[in-house]
Amino acid sequence: MKQLRTLTVLIVATAIFGLPVASGGSSPADLLYAQPGQLVSVNGFRLNLYCTGSGSPTVVFDSGFLDWAPAWSTVQPQIAKWTRACSFDRAGAGFSEPGPMPRTSVRIAKELHAALDRAGITGPFILVGHAFGGDNVRTFADLHMGEVAGLVLVDADATDLEPKWMQELDRRGRGELVSQLRDCRSAIAEHKPLPVVGSGKSPKTCAQQLFFRGLPEAQWSPELNAKVLEIAQTQFAMYDAYASEMEQMTRDEAYLQQHRRSFGSRPIRVLTSGHHGVPAGVPDRVKYQHEITQAQARWLMLSSNSKQIFAHSNSEYIQFDDPETVIDVIREVHDQASKRSAVRRE
Repeated sequence: MKQLRTLTVLIVATAIFGLPVASGGSSPADLLYAQPGQLVSVNGFRLNLYCTGSGSPTVVFDSGFLDWAPAWSTVQPQIAKWTRACSFDRAGAGFSEPGPMPRTSVRIAKELHAALDRAGITGPFILVGHAFGGDNVRTFADLHMGEVAGLVLVDADATDLEPKWMQELDRRGRGELVSQLRDCRSAIAEHKPLPVVGSGKSPKTCAQQLFFRGLPEAQWSPELNAKVLEIAQTQFAMYDAYASEMEQMTRDEAYLQQHRRSFGSRPIRVLTSGHHGVPAGVPDRVKYQHEITQAQARWLMLSSNSKQIFAHSNSEYIQFDDPETVIDVIREVHDQASKRSAVRRE
């Protein structure tokens, strides 16, 4: 049966994407994310965790808005070679069941902490957040600073630290995206054709266009691409979860403005691409990117051991475009956190 299911996925991947399928019987490493990991009961639903490797501190990843655990497919397997690494699907996304509303960063952080605890995974944690996931891991750190060993922000959203004109611009564009999510959700629930998003020579459905940086993702195997698209085309609860996450972002940002806790000497590393997402209608994209770089640099004031690193990336997905830099930075933070822990024990 397992071989038959794998063959079915291969056929679907080829039919959907027209991508070549590798022969020879070897399975792509990213197939880990094409099936559930460990489903942990928390707050009346089950959260999907992928924890691999062993060692301490544990590296915990959270993905950006409209993403889930496969966002870390190029990084987590490498980190797991020398310590424990955990990624997860936020409630309603991927293989996680729908969770309580509204989907605030505080709720997300508390659910993640509870799931890790019930899975027997305790701190110290090195928190790694990409884009919107940066809001969530910063909130996690505020709530559980005693369990945090370090922080890595991968082109994370810094809206709470941006100039007011940028905050207003970012927030104005959220309503349109929430509307698109609602329209796509309704089409799936009512078994209607999916709306087309965007324009150009090859317009894509909402399921193909909204998630990650568009499907198929070149960094993934055909098998993983097929599973991610299947989820996006069928799981309407995920659209409810993401719409709620976006509707709560202004509240999340207010929380982070009010809870700027010092990390002391814990290492903080800020990875910047210079190609962060820019809302439609921005007249000066260079200025906008500069302001994001400056806003991200304000995180450096949270620790006496902090650095901003500029990655070789043509998008905000540094973990796809320049995974080695992400891996190296996490390794540096891990090594420093391990030494810091050893000194405290002496």
